[in-house]
Amino acid sequence: MRRLILLIVLLAGVAILAGCTRDRSGGSNGSAPAAGSRIKIAGMGFENDQFFKLCEVGMSQAAKKAGVDFVYGNNASSLDKEISLVDTYATDRVQAIVIAPQNSKASVAALQRANQAGIKVVTYDTAIDAAFPVAVIRSDQTGLGSTTGKEAAQYIREKMGGNAKVAVISYISWMPEAATQRTQGFENEIKNMPGVRIVARQDAWMADKAIGVVEGILSAHPDVNLIWAANEGGTVGAVTAVRNDGKAGKIVVFGTDMSDQMAGFLLADDNVLQAVTGQKPVQIGEMALNTAVKAVHNQPVDKRVMLPGQLFTRRQPDEVRKYQAYLRSVAQ
Repeated sequence: MRRLILLIVLLAGVAILAGCTRDRSGGSNGSAPAAGSRIKIAGMGFENDQFFKLCEVGMSQAAKKAGVDFVYGNNASSLDKEISLVDTYATDRVQAIVIAPQNSKASVAALQRANQAGIKVVTYDTAIDAAFPVAVIRSDQTGLGSTTGKEAAQYIREKMGGNAKVAVISYISWMPEAATQRTQGFENEIKNMPGVRIVARQDAWMADKAIGVVEGILSAHPDVNLIWAANEGGTVGAVTAVRNDGKAGKIVVFGTDMSDQMAGFLLADDNVLQAVTGQKPVQIGEMALNTAVKAVHNQPVDKRVMLPGQLFTRRQPDEVRKYQAYLRSVAQ
């Protein structure tokens, strides 16, 4: 009898220990949701531009198909607001956060707190310097630059006799990793062309600032005849500055990121914007949300996904118009 009692006590102890172990690694800290329960996922961007709006569209569509509750916030490039939103989502007990981090280092602490509370973290567009996110979904940043660079190199050979004075507008001081990759991707395609020289490099990622920066470059370097910009704001600013300076037809612009405004530039009769390589924001949003759903259900996911960009050129106006129609369809 004493042996039987001892055996029962030991078995009870093992059961209690197993239950404690499950509590540390399961429940809100990693276990799949109970059958039939709806999961809740939060998304976040850091700009109100068309790229992030389309990422939100992709997430919303994917959430609807997956049958999950979805909320979305935008921190408007404010780190304080990003931290506040992350903490709010954690308090609301979402199962996953899908976020384009504001800063690779400064964004870590709040997201780590969420992760320690059992929330799956998926980053898209940008990444953080930490290993705990279950995945990062982003564009091939080097490819975005090199694809446009190849198109610019072809234009220089065919339309400019192999000679060009180039100005580069980037955003390295804002987001060093992505901007450096885009810039190097572009410059690698033209740097070995004997008649091509980069005469100016400056940062300007918001359109209104980029207008002034480009106008200053054109004043200091009147021989510039080609401008490449690393993002949408820089490209919009470059096109506007060329127009303001009365240099349409004398200076051409190549850029990055596709939008309805960019499509309008490519279709305009002034011949300023020649080509841009756009990202695939709807697909990025869909993939990021679906990855979060899989992670919540403890299903395997790809740790790093890089999507190729898509080239749009003045030479193929039908493709540009088709993209405009696509934008209208997904925005409905």
